[in-house]
Amino acid sequence: MPAGLASDAFGQRTRTARAVVRYANDMFMDRGGATAAGAAPAADPGTAGTADTTDTALPLASRLRLAVVRLNRRVRAQRTDSTVTLTQLSALSSLHKCGPLTPGELAARERVQPPSMTRVIAALDERGLVSRRPHPSDGRQAIVSITEKGLAYLDAEAAARERWLDQRLAELTGDERELLARCVELIDRMAGS
Repeated sequence: MPAGLASDAFGQRTRTARAVVRYANDMFMDRGGATAAGAAPAADPGTAGTADTTDTALPLASRLRLAVVRLNRRVRAQRTDSTVTLTQLSALSSLHKCGPLTPGELAARERVQPPSMTRVIAALDERGLVSRRPHPSDGRQAIVSITEKGLAYLDAEAAARERWLDQRLAELTGDERELLARCVELIDRMAGS
């Protein structure tokens, strides 16, 4: 294969991997959908009680949801440091996405109680992944920001997930990668990106 074509194929795999990682991370960050995403699929009345129990017997919505959940679970398992909990990782991601927040704002964004978020922030601060500074107008509050070390941690986590996806994408044929690239565009559109 000519070098230019190999580079284009790798670039396409990388773009597809990044889009899938972005979608998986968005799914991870969507705390409101976490329960629904982990729930068992509802039985399709048209196939209930039949001998065919393959995924293709399920309606498209169920198959898509299951595929996204399974992929998300596999992608999320690609961690560089599992001593940072998923709750801490989610809070760190929110700070990266939203910028500096008060603990109360971060707790509301993460849909947890403020005392729980206080413990999360303390653990992240102890690792040097976030910093706290006094609130400019309210002495009772603090402003929490992600640090350079926190940004580097998030980058390493994303890189580990992308490496795993790149390996999986390399196992596909060119036609399958092209089809998946089109599917990513549709999934992004469905997700409202």
